Amino acid sequence: MTPDASDDQKPSDESLFVLRQPTISDGGAMWRVAKDSRTLDLNTSYAYLLWARDFATTSVVAVRAGGVVGFVSGYIRPDAPHTLMVWQVAVDADQRGHGLAGRMLDHLADTVPGMTSLETTITDDNAASRALFGAFARKRDANHQEIDLFTREHFPDEGHEPEVLHRIGPF
Repeated sequence: MTPDASDDQKPSDESLFVLRQPTISDGGAMWRVAKDSRTLDLNTSYAYLLWARDFATTSVVAVRAGGVVGFVSGYIRPDAPHTLMVWQVAVDADQRGHGLAGRMLDHLADTVPGMTSLETTITDDNAASRALFGAFARKRDANHQEIDLFTREHFPDEGHEPEVLHRIGPF
């Protein structure tokens, strides 16, 4: 007797997560995911609540087993109406390794109306984000430019690393 092939099948990584627009009730969880990342500049919980309300159509949350385990927050630049500016990307540590951050970026690229390019800023020491956005550009076969945007001198608080603008598109 041969074993049933379905016994050996595990759910695919894609089926583990639901990607959707955030709601106000997700704002607190987005704040927690950002806080737990220990790498993002943490905004106030109020800011995440507003983000979930005012920028839901340009942001995404990843939900697993009923809880938010990741998010991408973004907005359309007022002076560049086809460009999504990605503000933050965060995934809970125990949910990493499933390609979730890349899937959330793809979700936004596929669902934000009129979006043909993406921008974000990344510090030089953030290898994970550089790899994520580089892979996104390659997958979309899109141009990827890196431009110095904010130097240390731009930041009023000491110790903030320079931010490099990553411009990806058109796609």
